[in-house]
Amino acid sequence: MTTPPASARLAELRLNGAIPRHVAVIMDGNGRWARERGLERSAGHQAGMPAVREAVEGCLAAGVGVLTLFAFSQENWQRPPAEIDALMALLEEYIAREAEELREQGVTVRMLGDLERLSPSARAAVDAIQSATAGGTRLALNICISYGSRAELVRAARRLAERVAAGEITPAQVDESTLAAELYTAAWPDPDLLIRTSGEMRISNFLLWQVAYAEFHVTPVLWPDFTREDLYLAILDFQRRDRRFGRVSA
Repeated sequence: MTTPPASARLAELRLNGAIPRHVAVIMDGNGRWARERGLERSAGHQAGMPAVREAVEGCLAAGVGVLTLFAFSQENWQRPPAEIDALMALLEEYIAREAEELREQGVTVRMLGDLERLSPSARAAVDAIQSATAGGTRLALNICISYGSRAELVRAARRLAERVAAGEITPAQVDESTLAAELYTAAWPDPDLLIRTSGEMRISNFLLWQVAYAEFHVTPVLWPDFTREDLYLAILDFQRRDRRFGRVSA
């Protein structure tokens, strides 16, 4: 049986129903991809870079408004220094290589997380791409770097506590909307679809608040092998779901 090309998948999902406004992706499997080939883990991270472009261009073609990628967690700082250095170098390489094209395609890039932990050169690169792409209107690309969802929630709670202490709001005014407004993702709707590659069945401290009602799609595909067709298959799966948000149909 011949597999339909990505263009056919795209046409199918356009006919099938609603396109998710916000897609979030846990990019997993770089290390396993490298290990299966007898390579260093850094080679897996390098091989995963084209998959980022596949996801971005796939979202642009499908009409997704927000794409949030989990690139580097706070827990990842505990990895060997050589691997961390390689990841930071890849971040700078990605920015240098892709910033101009992302700007031309109308993509706004935001880096979400504890950016103070980045090296000076990586932080400068992050600031540069955020500034260069600030006017994009076709796709918001959020890349989570030095990110942990529990830390994000603690940060939001602390900021609300500071506002209460300053007399800006009362404790009674702290609700879901005021907390959500203090999250890194306050500017965008919550994810409709969460994709995880490599077949692992866990959230890994990613967007714990925001994915409360997201549809999950887990694929065995390792991140370096992820293509826009895999993205379209995930969206087609999303379109088959009955999203009730805790309610039942009449």
